[in-house]
Amino acid sequence: MATLSGEALRADPQVALADSQAALPHVAIRPARGWTSLELRELWQYRELLFFLIWRDIKVRYKQTALGAAWAVIQPVFSMVVFSLFFGRLAKVPSDGIPYPVFVYCALLPWQLFAYALAESSNSVVANERLITKIYFPRLVIPIAGVLAGLVDFAIAFSVLIFLMLHYGIVPTWTIATLPLFVLLAILTALAAGLWLSALNVQYRDVRYTVGFLTQIWLFLSPVAYPSSLVPERWRPLYGLNPMAGVVEGFRWALVGKTPAPGAMLGVSVVVVVLLLVGGLFYFRRMETSFADVI
Repeated sequence: MATLSGEALRADPQVALADSQAALPHVAIRPARGWTSLELRELWQYRELLFFLIWRDIKVRYKQTALGAAWAVIQPVFSMVVFSLFFGRLAKVPSDGIPYPVFVYCALLPWQLFAYALAESSNSVVANERLITKIYFPRLVIPIAGVLAGLVDFAIAFSVLIFLMLHYGIVPTWTIATLPLFVLLAILTALAAGLWLSALNVQYRDVRYTVGFLTQIWLFLSPVAYPSSLVPERWRPLYGLNPMAGVVEGFRWALVGKTPAPGAMLGVSVVVVVLLLVGGLFYFRRMETSFADVI
């Protein structure tokens, strides 16, 4: 485009402004049609926004609280005490040769991570209504941020488990090297369920009221207070259809090393998580085109 001299600019500023605007690139954002590709590359382009949302969720979680981050320890510790009293002492639930406080706390760690991540991700889209209706960004960033923010609480609560294992003289074996894989599986399980629920919550706001009830039922369907060895061996692969069954038993095996490897049950849980996650990603991408209008 030919440049305009200073005299031309002073003579006709509107023409100069129109020419300068024409030289700028224009990006048209249109909603995708049909079952589109996931376009996960956008997540990397918006990684700074993801980090900001995670940091925001962490700060808001304990803002104006008297105990602050201590709640990350208080919740699982009190749950451990209650489970140890009622299930360990009164009901005499077996713990596969592991001291019951360690047995149940190993399960409460991934469970608390999952429960928090599920609650935050399922309500994340509705909670960020103002952000969604103002600017464009890949909406997948929102539920992912809600899930990853729970890792801070998990890391704080993990310090209590170290103390418990030292107290009972439990030394980790080589299986502890597999622990990050089970942490990843717990996060993916929460994300898979959170994608479905967060998209449904935009259309039906009563979904958020069912999440708490669903989490309570899910807790007792998972081997948190009891070992999966109570389930007949021929039914354990079917029991693995509950993804948290493989996660919880995997945590115990990785941290203590005294329980049998999850085996087929873990394999079934991994397959279920992958199917739920892929389906949730496509469903979320399909529904996000109407988020700004419906929310």
